[in-house]
Amino acid sequence: MQLTGLHVPLVTPFAADGTVDLGSLERLAHETLAAGADGLLALGTTGEPATLTPAERAAVIDRIGGVCAEHRAVFTVGVGTNATDDTAAALRRIDGRAGFALVVVPYYTRPSEAGVIEHYRRIAAASPVPVIVYDVPQRTGRTLSLDTLLALAAIDGVGGFKHAAGGVTETTVRLLAAINTATPGAVSVLAGDDPFVGALLALGGHGAISACANVAAGEFAALVAAWREHRLEEARVIGGALAGLAAALFAEPNPTVIKGVLASQGRIATPAVRLPLLPASDGAVTAATALLRSAVAA
Repeated sequence: MQLTGLHVPLVTPFAADGTVDLGSLERLAHETLAAGADGLLALGTTGEPATLTPAERAAVIDRIGGVCAEHRAVFTVGVGTNATDDTAAALRRIDGRAGFALVVVPYYTRPSEAGVIEHYRRIAAASPVPVIVYDVPQRTGRTLSLDTLLALAAIDGVGGFKHAAGGVTETTVRLLAAINTATPGAVSVLAGDDPFVGALLALGGHGAISACANVAAGEFAALVAAWREHRLEEARVIGGALAGLAAALFAEPNPTVIKGVLASQGRIATPAVRLPLLPASDGAVTAATALLRSAVAA
């Protein structure tokens, strides 16, 4: 199965006492799928997994996985550290309802590109589900060349990429051209930088993993559908509005503004995040809320 369409890495809501608010999480999951998302991602960066205990991470996986099963939606789990053996072990334990695993490029240690390729070769062999390579150099410190990306795409068990390179580059254009020519229908390239979702789809991208869709799932689903159905003018209008919204939602560290907007709408109980993050400023939340209204109107 190729991963296509809109997939939303859900926030992890916290209650007033600081515990994980599983009730709000479940409601948000149902609302997001009802608005048009094709799948949900548990424990993406937006879900603050590094601040959760093992028991909390298991509870989040269980709750989101259950909602996906109920809706027959695609369920992806975020897994991955900068240790190959630990990542492989975590993948072997992956929830049986998951269809894909999102695995970040090893961070902080900055391995060579050959080391990155061998890392994914080992973990793909260990994983019971296809692996999506999360390429996000601004967080990992490791930029991957076109040759390395194509070598990763050729690994048995790699299902595609969350492409979050910080913009649309020459590598982006050539990667999509190569994937869509050499392996059509086999490997996905999903937009991972929300301001550039429309641009990546226009170049032949297969969908998006969008943090901003926590607050605008219907609009991002409409953008994906418009490009898929070749409604070009509509797609450009929606894409422009959502690029502005994304800039506002990322004006302060993710997912602080997103949580602030969700809390202001009453969709989650509090805007709380866990240290080292601090809640978003009132000004950032107000600005993003205004742009959300504009994006919905578009």
